Amino acid sequence: MKTLIQKNALTYHSEGRPGKIEVIPTKPHSTQRDLSLAYSPGVAEPCLEIQAHPEDVYKYTAKGNLVAVISNGTAVLGLGDIGAEAGKPVMEGKGLLFKIFADIDVFDIEINEKDIEKIIATVKAISPTFGGINLEDIKAPECFEIEERLKAELDIPIMHDDQHGTAIITSAGLLNALVLNGKKIEDLKIVISGAGAAAISCTKLYVKLGARKENIIMLDSKGVMNRKRTDLNKYKAEFVTDSSAENLEQALDGADMFLGLSVAGALKCEWLMKMAPNPIVFALANPVPEISYVEATEARKDIIMGTGRSDFPNQVNNVLGFPYVFRGALDVRAKCINEEMKLAAAYALADLAKMPVPEEVNIAYNATNMKFGNEYIIPKPNDPRLILYVATAVARAAMETGVARKPITDWPAYEAELSKRLGLANPLIKQIKARAKANPKRVVFAEAENYKILKAAEIVLDEGIAIPILLGKKRIIEDLIAEYDLELPGVEIIDPTKKEQLEMRQLFASQYYKKRQRRGVNEQLALDFMTHRNYFAPSMVENGYADAMISGLTTSYPETIRPALRIIGKRKDTNIISAMYIMLTKKGPFFFADTTVNMNPSAETLVEIALQTAHAVRAFNIEPRIAMLSYSNFGSVEGNIPLKVREAVSILHRNHPDLIVDGDMQANFAINNEMLSEHFPFSKLVGAPANILIFPYLTAGNIAYKLIQELSGVEAIGPILNGLHKSIHVLQMGSSVNEIVNMTAIAVIDAQICEAENKK
Repeated sequence: MKTLIQKNALTYHSEGRPGKIEVIPTKPHSTQRDLSLAYSPGVAEPCLEIQAHPEDVYKYTAKGNLVAVISNGTAVLGLGDIGAEAGKPVMEGKGLLFKIFADIDVFDIEINEKDIEKIIATVKAISPTFGGINLEDIKAPECFEIEERLKAELDIPIMHDDQHGTAIITSAGLLNALVLNGKKIEDLKIVISGAGAAAISCTKLYVKLGARKENIIMLDSKGVMNRKRTDLNKYKAEFVTDSSAENLEQALDGADMFLGLSVAGALKCEWLMKMAPNPIVFALANPVPEISYVEATEARKDIIMGTGRSDFPNQVNNVLGFPYVFRGALDVRAKCINEEMKLAAAYALADLAKMPVPEEVNIAYNATNMKFGNEYIIPKPNDPRLILYVATAVARAAMETGVARKPITDWPAYEAELSKRLGLANPLIKQIKARAKANPKRVVFAEAENYKILKAAEIVLDEGIAIPILLGKKRIIEDLIAEYDLELPGVEIIDPTKKEQLEMRQLFASQYYKKRQRRGVNEQLALDFMTHRNYFAPSMVENGYADAMISGLTTSYPETIRPALRIIGKRKDTNIISAMYIMLTKKGPFFFADTTVNMNPSAETLVEIALQTAHAVRAFNIEPRIAMLSYSNFGSVEGNIPLKVREAVSILHRNHPDLIVDGDMQANFAINNEMLSEHFPFSKLVGAPANILIFPYLTAGNIAYKLIQELSGVEAIGPILNGLHKSIHVLQMGSSVNEIVNMTAIAVIDAQICEAENKK
């Protein structure tokens, strides 16, 4: 019987397009001219240029931003020798991490070969394709020789991340732990449990930092590696000890540091007590550490501890290193990744952890003021500054050590380029979900007789985003749960048509009748309405039986929103309801409004739409920069639409002078700040692009977001309703499970805000 995480992992990898990565064109290819340039006859020109000037391969091909993730599947994660094909999901995953964290393209290459010479020959033969090579999940000791030989025989960056990634991250943690406990690295007694690729590489880097070999005791699966041993290969033999310790317990007596890269449970609590004051413990066995974080920190209040787990402080996560090491190396076309570049990455990570933590990182981890200390010696993986600090440090080190073939001369421009690579889309999604998890609310799903809704409910329950309530016929819902093997333990199921809900229906009907009795609704009709999910669900929210509502997957937008508007109503300080979409683009999130509610807004209504959207955007800790759109630029064309947009802008400038808003303007000028600065330097938006686009009428906004979503594959979250008294949110018909989950997180945040505002 597979667990929920196992089932979800299989679904994640198999649904839709199988796997996790794809190759997409980067040049136009829609016309015959495009194709003649991309291939024959046009492609001959760059070929001849590269033949004459080999370095031009970086100018005319993707080589400079392309890394090979190469494995033979002999040491995959905690799975061991599972073979090349079985290891492919891990290599694809590595490619995904390279892309999302450092915008590096990857081909994953699985080699069905264990012979060292053949592996080396294969990698050398394909190396002209790549700007760098990341060796992955190749067992020791073969991995050492493979990496050494390839580094000696090729002139592109090569790194075996299993070795050096862990070494870089733990070195950063060690540097900061020493700042906290006041010890000197040359005085440390270090005990290392494990003698594989990562352990040996970590030890070598610690020595580079100043640790003394005579102070290091390393153990493999057969015990302490001392001079009595005759079974040690040359890589292990480098770290034999003269210590009389015969086992881990004895080795730990008076030790200042423990590094675990071995097996779960290897470090006993009583042995931990024998360590010196303020011990450093990195227990990195995967997925269960050598000693649990809770057990260790309860036993030793003076401990400075890290694990490989994300649910405890100081996670040693290789994603803090390898994407940015390769980013910096590729950007200067380094001939290799040398020790100085690895040390530069470690020092950059250590320095970053001492700096004030960005608010989005605090929010993501539900912290109010995360700061340098025993529980924060290593930066968090979602820190947006990592690419700037680590990649820049690596690039500088490459230049200083003479291995850079394309030195950077304009550092501010390089840092600006790094900042543009990733955008803010992923951090925003993470922030939204993290905020929801910090204070999950009860969300009623009005269309629970649907697999997508139930799957989304399973996810939000499992991730702690929300407490789902399922609305619909109980038998149908339970049958769907059984059919799809979903896990929704303890989730409440409510059927509005059943006798058990008569009292609730009568209460809701009475309230609705009082609100709508002069709009053609009598008592019986009100009672009939309450058997319908889109009336019953918002009534639950209105009466506090739920905090938020999600509906609209299977019904038209008007059918879903109309009952909610009649039952919930507007906030006291607003005259309208408006809707926005969050468009998650590579350039960051853009907020489109109004896209679904106000068909032909007046100037005054446009003002309210802009203010409501700005209020919503501030809730995501983003400064609103509002462009009021038209087909005109600051009066360049006359007409009713430009006139009303200019009037709205005039009102906003007069009544809200601190708000960054301008118009009327065309959409390309709103987003392209260079164009705006050149042609309209007086605009309040000069300095950075707009992130809020207010459309002059609903048709324009609706068409715009749908075109962008379909043509570019941009993820859209919405429509997000602004101005309602409570949290009611309507899905697009046919939304994906992921879109439902995202909307649920938005609904939870909205419920949090409504709760806080209603208490005032």
